[in-house]
Amino acid sequence: MRFLTLAAFVAMLSGSASAQPLTFDAALRQAQANAPSLKAKGLGIDAARSARGAAGALPDPKLAVGVESFPISGPLAFEPGRDDFTMVRVGASQDIPNLARRHAEQARAEADIGAADADRVQEARTIEVGTALAWINLAYAERRLSVLDEVLRSLRQVVTATPKAVAAGASRPAQTLAGDQAIATLQDRRSELVSQVARARATLVRWTGDPTPEVTGPLPDLDVDGTALHAGLDGHPAIRMIDAQQRQADADVHVADAGRRSDFGVDLGYQRRDPRFGDYVSAGVTVSLPFFTRRRQASEISAAQAKAGQVMAEREAARRELTADLDADLADHAMHHEQWMRARDTLLPLAEQRVKLETASYAAGRATLTDIADAYAALADARLTALDREAAVAADGARLTLTYRSADQ
Repeated sequence: MRFLTLAAFVAMLSGSASAQPLTFDAALRQAQANAPSLKAKGLGIDAARSARGAAGALPDPKLAVGVESFPISGPLAFEPGRDDFTMVRVGASQDIPNLARRHAEQARAEADIGAADADRVQEARTIEVGTALAWINLAYAERRLSVLDEVLRSLRQVVTATPKAVAAGASRPAQTLAGDQAIATLQDRRSELVSQVARARATLVRWTGDPTPEVTGPLPDLDVDGTALHAGLDGHPAIRMIDAQQRQADADVHVADAGRRSDFGVDLGYQRRDPRFGDYVSAGVTVSLPFFTRRRQASEISAAQAKAGQVMAEREAARRELTADLDADLADHAMHHEQWMRARDTLLPLAEQRVKLETASYAAGRATLTDIADAYAALADARLTALDREAAVAADGARLTLTYRSADQ
C-alpha cells in the first residue's frame, strides 16, 4: 500500500510538472527532446556507424577438412590403409578483395552515415515546424475564444436591460427575442471555437508529449527575409538529404568499377597420410579473372551511373520545387499581411464605431434591439476576422522562417 501511495504521488508530481505553461521556445525544445521519431533516427545513425566498422574488412577465413584420393575401384577399392595416396586434408583459405573495392565499400559506409544524419536533420525540421504551428494555432484559438466571450458579455448586458425597457414602454416585447437569438448564434460560434481549442491542443500534445499543454508568453516575432531564405535553399534539409543520396550513388559507382579489378585469395593445407608415408603441405594463391566485363561489370557500372544521374536530376527538381513553394508562400504572406492590416485598421474600428452608434441610438429610442444585435454580431465577426488574419501572418512567419532556412542556421 505504501508503494502504491508513493507511486501515485510521484505520478501526480510528474503530471503537474508536465502541465507547466509552455512558451514558444520551450515548446520547440520540449518537442525536440521528447520526439520518438528523432530517437528512431538517432538509432539509425548509430546503426550506420556500427556498420562502418565492418566496411572494407576482409571476409572471414574458411576452414576446410576432407579426405583426398580415397580409392573406390580397383584392387585397393575401399582399403585406404593399403593405398599410398589416401590422405586426410586440413586447410584454411582467405579471400582478399582488391583494395579499390575495399576503399569503395568504406566510402559507401561513410555515405550511409551521412544519409542517416541528413534524415535525422530533416525529421527535426518537420518536428520544429509542426510544433511551432501547433503552438501558434492554440494561442490564437484561445484568443478567439476570449474575444468572443467578451462580445457575449457585452451583448448580454444589453439584452438584460431589455425587459426594463419593455416595461417602461420604450421597446416592443418581441425585441427581447432578437437579443436571445443573437446570443444563441454567438454561442454556436463559441462551441466551434471550443472545438478549435481542443483540436489545437491535441496537435500540440502530439508534438511535445505534454498531456495538458498550456501556452504562455509572447507570440513569436519572426521576421521574414525572402532574400536570405532564397540564398539558403541549397542548405535546406531536403536538399541535404538528396546530396547524401548522391554520395551514396557515387560510392556505388566506385564499388561497381572496382569489380573490373582482380580479387585474390590464399589457401594453406596440410595432408596427412598413413604413418608409413610422408605428409604434405600445400599452399596456393587464387586470382579472379574479370574477362567478361562487358556482360557483368560494365552493366553494373552503367546501372550505378544511371542511378547517380537520377539522383542529380531529382536534386534539381527538388530545388526548383522549393524555390516555387517559397515564392508562393512569400506571396501569400504579403497578401495575409495586407488583409490583417485592413482588418485591424479599418474593419475592426468601423465595427466598434457601429456598436457605439447603435447603442447611442437605442438609448435615444431611434434604434431597436435587433439593430444592436446585428452590430454586436458584426463586431464579433470583425474581431474574429482580425485574429484569423493575424494568426495567418504569424503562421506564415513560422512556416517560412523555419521551413526554408538552411540546415546550418
